[in-house]
Amino acid sequence: MSYTYKELKKKTVAELREIASGIEHEAVKGYTQLNKEHLLEAICKALNIDMHEHHVAVGVDKTGIKAQIRELKKQRDEAIAAHDHKRLRAVRRKIKKLKNQLRRAMV
Repeated sequence: MSYTYKELKKKTVAELREIASGIEHEAVKGYTQLNKEHLLEAICKALNIDMHEHHVAVGVDKTGIKAQIRELKKQRDEAIAAHDHKRLRAVRRKIKKLKNQLRRAMV
């Protein structure tokens, strides 16, 4: 059976040890002595599973929002150079709002 990192992370140490018992790989040698963190890493290494959790933004245009943030950062730098505190505050708030929107859309 093929596993994902997310599925393996939710399993208990006993379940992970059971999975490791069926794997013939150098990384899982001594699996009975490993704690969950090390056991999870060894199983992922043995099964060639990517250990990085990928986040996906649902319901928003992630690339569009990131492009807006980059543009606003340029405006922020210009406002700092011009000592325009009102514009600086407004731009920072827009950046914060867009970043928050991206964080809320992550799954």
